[in-house]
This record gives sequence, structure tokens and C-alpha cells, in this order.
Amino acid sequence: MAELTSRRRLLVLAICCMSLLIVSLDNTILNVALPSMGRELHASVSGLQWTIDAYTLVLASLLMLAGSTADRIGRRKVFVAGLVLFTLGSLLCSLAPTLESLVAFRMIQAVGGSMLNPVAMSIITNTFTDPAERARAIGVWGGVVGISMAAGPLIGGLLVDTVGWRSIFWVNLPVGIAALLLTWRYVPESRAPHPRRIDPVGQLLIIALLGSLTYAIIETDLFFAAVAVVSLIGVVLYEPRRPEPLIDLRFFRSAPFSGATVIAVSAFAALGGFLFLNTLYLQDVRGYSALHAGLYMLPMAALTLVCAPLSGRMVGSRGPRLPLLLAGVTMGACGVLFAAFEAETSDTLLFIGYVLFGIGFGLVNTPITNTAVSGMPRAQAGVAAAVASTSRQIGQTLGVAVIGTVLAHGVAATAAGSPGYPDAFLAASRTAWWIIAGCGLCILAVGALTTGPWARRTALHCADRLGSDRPVEPAVRR
Repeated sequence: MAELTSRRRLLVLAICCMSLLIVSLDNTILNVALPSMGRELHASVSGLQWTIDAYTLVLASLLMLAGSTADRIGRRKVFVAGLVLFTLGSLLCSLAPTLESLVAFRMIQAVGGSMLNPVAMSIITNTFTDPAERARAIGVWGGVVGISMAAGPLIGGLLVDTVGWRSIFWVNLPVGIAALLLTWRYVPESRAPHPRRIDPVGQLLIIALLGSLTYAIIETDLFFAAVAVVSLIGVVLYEPRRPEPLIDLRFFRSAPFSGATVIAVSAFAALGGFLFLNTLYLQDVRGYSALHAGLYMLPMAALTLVCAPLSGRMVGSRGPRLPLLLAGVTMGACGVLFAAFEAETSDTLLFIGYVLFGIGFGLVNTPITNTAVSGMPRAQAGVAAAVASTSRQIGQTLGVAVIGTVLAHGVAATAAGSPGYPDAFLAASRTAWWIIAGCGLCILAVGALTTGPWARRTALHCADRLGSDRPVEPAVRR
């Protein structure tokens, strides 16, 4: 790829950030719209779960396939296809006549979304070849996630209250079309010199595992639970036999990598559950409008935006251990505050709980990728980061599935709006908040265990087994 001017590189970064913005914004906007969506489409709690999980499930299943396909046939080609599918899916979602069609169109969105974020990161990495410039570009990229979390509830609430829930999908149309035209004109094509071979059997096993597990949790179906177990056994037995597997199970011999995977699942399970739980509580129990609910959740989003760059500086100067421990404590404390002290009964405690969660989630995201790639051979660092990204989506899928199912069982006998609904919801939410507290405790314990000297030794030993190239250094050396 020919050397680009500084202005052209910044334009490429802006185009990639546009794709991240619509994908990230779509999820936070959707949560605020869930109650309105449920009323118009006559959706149960499990139906609302599927509007979120159908998206995150497909995204988690296809992220690694999209990345390897882009490396093989061309990153710009796959990025353009992703923009087309995501924009088309958004249009179809805005026209969905039934819940079932909305879930199907969300899956089309997710196929497009899987081609955007990992491919955009590859485009940025290959556009910004200077390490310092690349670090700044990735910092801008990460800031877009914080902006989407802060803006999503407000934009979503405003649109739902003034135009209706279908308008939340219209936001993606002009941004998607503009990004598509700009990509076609300004983003150069690039490919990996030695792309990984596609692993179709491994891909099908992963889809079967994630899909059947999510269905088993939401619908309480033992048959699909058995399918999930069989699929997991298939992954464990088949993947080590592949010369270039979709997931190299030897990665999990590295304690930092295994820890990053568990932490990613725990943190994003807590996030998915937190957003799902609170948007229903604020609108269906307290009776707030969508905009009012978005304003209530602004402290969480704002603290996430503030703490994310602070976490990056902490990782750079002190390593990932401190931000992970602080994240575990604050997210766990948020869960305990609601579960044991009924924070919903006091606006002050509610505010404190939202602030604690925002601090914790803002601190936890940056160390995940750093911990996943530390000690890995440089040739494998991209794959390790992709697994960490996939783990985030899996976590959010499971968080909505588990906490939504807890709520669904708790309020099964009462309808939203009935006199007994608030008490039934609050009683069911206690268990949900204990689950979020458990996620925080898991982050704390695993973060402490997998960031010390022993863990770094396991990472270096894993790198020796995986290849002879120089491993990625940790953020700081102790």
C-alpha cells in the first residue's frame, strides 16, 4: 500500500470511527427504546432479550471469520460489504412489522457489524505504521466508544419520545451511507501477506455453541443445553487438530490471556445486564419517559467516558493490575448496593450505584486487550486481541440472557403496568443484582491472579510453544 499523506490518514481514521460510532451507538440507543418497542410489538421480556442477543450473538460468532476473510480478499471490500449490510439491516429494522421480523433484521445488522469493527481496526493498523501515530489513532478510536455510551441514552430517549422507537434505526442511515461513499473514495485496499486459512468446521461449531447456549438460557430448553455441551466438546477435540484453527486452544495456557477472556465475559455480562435491567426499571417501574430514563443513566455513561482514558494511562504507567482491581471493587460494590441495600428506593443511592458502575466499566475495558496480548508472539497478537473482542460480545449476550431470564421468571405472573408489577420486578431484580456483584468479584479475583509474576511466566512459556518470534511486551515491566 502506497504511503498516504497525513491528511489522508486522518480521513481514513475518521471513516473508520464513523463505522464504530453507528455500531456502538446502535446498542445503547436500543436499550432505551426497549419498553416502547415491547408495548407496540406485544413483546415479552424474553422477546426483548432476543432483540439484543440476536445481534450480539451473531456478532460474536462472526467477528473472527470477518477478520480473516478481510485479510484474505481485501479489507476495503469486506468493510464496504459490512457498511452496506449494516445500513440495509437498520432500514429493515425501522420497518419491522413484528417482533420476529425485527429479530431477523437485527441479525442482518449483526452480519454487517461483524465486518466493520475488526476490519476497521486492521485498516487503522495498516494505515498508521508509526507506533506513536498508531497509538494516538487507537486512542481516538477507543474514545468513540465512550462518546456512544454517553450520547446513546440521550439521543435514544429524545428520538423515542418525539418520533417513536423506529427512529432509532434511522440514525444509522445517513452515517452509514456517508461512510460507504467516503470509503469507496478514500480508503485504500490492503491485504495480509500471509492470511490465515478459513476454518469452516470450527466456525460452525462456534455458532452452534453460542447459539444453543443462549437459546437454552433464555427459553430454559434442556435439548439446546445438550447441543451446547456437544458443540463445546467438538471445539475442544477438533480445533487442536487444525494447522490454523479458528481458536488456538494453546492460547489458554497463558494465564493473562485466559484471565483477559474471563474478565471480558464478566465485565460485558455485567454491562449487558445492567443496561437491560435499568432501562426496564426506570420506564416500566418508575414510569419515566425514555428521555428521562436516559438522563438518569447519564452519570454511568459520563464516568465511563472519563475513566476510559485514565485507565489507559494507568495501564501504560503501572500495568493492568490496578485498574482491574479497582474495576472489580467498584462494579461489585454497585451490585451489592442494589442487591443488599435496595438502592432503587433512594435517588442518592441510585446515583451512587450508577457512578460506581461507570467508574468500574470505564477502568476495565482498556486492560482487557493489553492483558490478552501481553507475552504472545507478535504474529499471534492480532488473533489474541480478536478473541478478547469476541469475548466481550459473548459476555454481553450471556448477561442479557441470564439477567433477562431471571427477570422474566420473577414477573411471569404479573403484567407491566399492573399494581403488583413493581414489587415483582424489584424482588426479581435482587437476584439479578447479586449476579452483577458476582461479575465484579470475578473481575477482582481473576485480575489479581492473572497479572502477577507467575502469570507473566505462563505467558512467556506459552509464547515459546506458539512460536519463536519476539513476544509482545507487557505495558510495563516489573
